[in-house]
Amino acid sequence: MNGKAFLDTNIIVYAFDQTSPKKAKIVQELIAAGVAEKQLVISYQVVQEFTNVALRGFRVSIQTLDLESFLMKALFPMTVVPWTPSLTIQALRLQATHQLSWYDSLIVGAALQSGCKLLYSEDLQHGQRFGALTVENPFV
Repeated sequence: MNGKAFLDTNIIVYAFDQTSPKKAKIVQELIAAGVAEKQLVISYQVVQEFTNVALRGFRVSIQTLDLESFLMKALFPMTVVPWTPSLTIQALRLQATHQLSWYDSLIVGAALQSGCKLLYSEDLQHGQRFGALTVENPFV
């Protein structure tokens, strides 16, 4: 990994996708390397969204203790960008300028505020740029 990178929720969810073992392996390796190198960043929004999906949206439900373990070992060690008023204003401007969904604009804003060079996401266009931030789909 070369520089800080932000992980969108949709990428993290693939770590648990039993229907796509290739994608799961890519994400598991990405998370392991990023945590070890202290180069991955997420926002509080990502923690909330992932936890919601894990509790309600996985085809095979995850046990509470397993979810706690993943949060403690994988997500919490990443730099977690908190909500701030400036993040909200930046997200509003990104939404207006780039026609992003509200939640995507919050993700892009958090990635920008944390100084990331890459944003791993499947929801945004691969190669799309927001200043010094580049969107990368790790499955392309």
